[in-house]
Amino acid sequence: MEPIGGYFEWEFPERRKFALHEGAVFLNSGRHSLEYILQGLGNVSMLWVPYFTCDAVFMPLNRLGIPYKFYHVNELLELGESIELLQSEYLLYTNYFGVKDEYVCRLSSIYGERLIVDNAQAFFCPAQSGSHQIYSPRKYMGMPDGGIAVTTVAAYDDSLELDVSFGRSAHLLKRLDMAPSDGYNDFKLASKSIAESPLRQMSILSKKILCSVDLKSVVNHRRENFEYLHSCLGESNRLEIPLVSSFACPMVYPYWTDDDNLRKRLIANSIFVATYWPNVLESCAENSLEFELAKHVIPIPCDQRYDIADMKRILEVVGFPKIVNF
Repeated sequence: MEPIGGYFEWEFPERRKFALHEGAVFLNSGRHSLEYILQGLGNVSMLWVPYFTCDAVFMPLNRLGIPYKFYHVNELLELGESIELLQSEYLLYTNYFGVKDEYVCRLSSIYGERLIVDNAQAFFCPAQSGSHQIYSPRKYMGMPDGGIAVTTVAAYDDSLELDVSFGRSAHLLKRLDMAPSDGYNDFKLASKSIAESPLRQMSILSKKILCSVDLKSVVNHRRENFEYLHSCLGESNRLEIPLVSSFACPMVYPYWTDDDNLRKRLIANSIFVATYWPNVLESCAENSLEFELAKHVIPIPCDQRYDIADMKRILEVVGFPKIVNF
C-alpha cells in the first residue's frame, strides 16, 4: 500500500511514455545492458571487440566467461580488417562519439543478428532491426545510472531485481550548487558502485529522470553546438567527420589534433574534457592507431547545457584564429 502524506520527494515533470527506442529494456547501466544481451543469447563462443574501446566492456565478458578477440579500427573509426564470424561468434562495434550511425546501418546489413552495437556514445542512434544495441543515457543527461538494451533475445527483465539509485546521486546535486570538482569524487564513487552492482532493472529514480527530459531540445542544442564547432575546426581536424545529416545526435565534438598541450589548456580554463579511453594507452603500443586516437582525439563538450557563446569560449582556448558567425 502506497503511503499518503509526509515530506515531499523530488518531483519530475510528467512527459509522455519513453518512446525513443521501441522495445527498450531498461537496465541499470550500459555495461549491464551488454551483459543482458550476452546472457540472453546464451551461446556466444567468441566476441570480437575493438582495441579502441572502454574497459567496462570486459566486465560482463569476464562475469559470463565469454572469450574475446580484438580487432583494429581505421582512421575513419571503421573496421580496419575484414572479419568473418564463425558459428556462435558475434561482433561488437562502437558507435564512436555518436557520429557513426550510417556505418552502423551498413554493418547491420552485413552481420545482422551477429552484430552488437555499442551505442553508449550514441543515445539517439536508431536501433537496427535484427541486430542488438546497448545505450547509456547518463552520457547524454544527468542520471545516477541506467542503461537500455534493444535486442531480439527473449525478454527476461521481469525476473531481475529493481535497482536503487539515491546513493549514486550526490554528484548530480553538487553539480547544481557547487563546482564540478567538488562532486568529482562522488562521481567516481558512483561509477565504482555501478561497476560492482549485479545486473538489475533500471531504478524508479533513474527512469523518472529519463522520462522527464525534453529529448527534442537535447538533440537540437547538441547538433547546433556541434555544427558550429565543425564549421570552425573541420579543416584542421585530422578526423574525418561524417556528414552531420548522417547521424542523429553527437555526444561530443571529436577533435583530432597534434597539439599535445590542448587537453591541459582546456582543463586549466575550466573546460573539462575526458580521455577515451585511458586503458587503451596502457594496452596498445605507442605506434598503434588506437594509442594515437586515445592520446590526441579531444572530446570537446557540445551538450545541451551550452550555447554558441560557450562554443566561442572553447574556440578561444583552442586557439582558433577566426570565430565565424553562425
